[in-house]
Amino acid sequence: MRASRLLSILTTLQARGQVTAPELADSCEVSVRTIYRDIDALASAGIPVYADRGAEGGYRLLDGYRVRLNGLSQNEAEALFLTGLPGPAAALGLDAAMIAAQTKLMAALPAGLRQDAGRMQERFHLDAPGWFGEAEEPKHLRAIAGALLQGMLIKIRYQSWRAEKQRRVAPLGLVLKAGSWYLAGQVDGSVRTYRVARVLDCTVLADRFDRPADFDLAAYWQAATLRLEAELHPNVATVRLSPFGVKLLDALSQPYVKARTRLDETVDADGWRIAHVPIGKTVWHAAAELLRLGPEAEVLEPVELREKMIQLTQGMAARYGSSRATARATRKA
Repeated sequence: MRASRLLSILTTLQARGQVTAPELADSCEVSVRTIYRDIDALASAGIPVYADRGAEGGYRLLDGYRVRLNGLSQNEAEALFLTGLPGPAAALGLDAAMIAAQTKLMAALPAGLRQDAGRMQERFHLDAPGWFGEAEEPKHLRAIAGALLQGMLIKIRYQSWRAEKQRRVAPLGLVLKAGSWYLAGQVDGSVRTYRVARVLDCTVLADRFDRPADFDLAAYWQAATLRLEAELHPNVATVRLSPFGVKLLDALSQPYVKARTRLDETVDADGWRIAHVPIGKTVWHAAAELLRLGPEAEVLEPVELREKMIQLTQGMAARYGSSRATARATRKA
């Protein structure tokens, strides 16, 4: 266990440059005191580990020191081959590079691990798009990715749902979500999200930009998606649900809605329960979501949503009743 932890500390220092003792303790799931002892052990073994003191200090390796660690465990080798995603790599123009890297990795593995790694490729596959959807192939994805890696500004013509816009953007990150690519870009000091498929034109400029040192793409994306979900579901409806309606709501709701739906414990004489469900900002949006539950749900509040549901269901009943009458008249003719 300790040997594995020492190797982990060494590779972390080599990869990240400077790391604090608490960060190493969290990564290795040990106490800070244990990290101190491990650092002393590395130094005693001749590894040039140095401590920079102060508020922005931490441990680091002597500049230029590199260590060659070729030993991969079976789980590590299998995990590496699970990262070979041909679809996204091809979209970014990296499919050939990915294949070459996997070939080199396979050749470097011991014979016993080659079979295990190959088995992972044969038996696991990632299909990024959601059901009944297709992966987008944005025209300007590779240009944006190239500018992102080189730290170059881009000028884009973008079609939002409101209007066409011109933007000068500092690309900070790309995210693949359910088959669609999104760009996190800085504009006028704030970070915004752009769907790459809606970029009509893209020009990579000669100007470089300074990437914000504190920008974390994963943290930004998580916060942005939560904010978007909250904006799309700002209101709450009180809905009466049958036992089957409770199951339908759970099966059909988006994860954000499902996580925030509150279901009362009280069951009435008919077996129905009251649920408080996040809904869209417009009555039309909310009604469209709740109509999927059919006769297994009754909207109680807000009043304007209940009235819209009555209007829509009465209109549907009249439409289908008229259709039946028309069909009978046609058959008689």
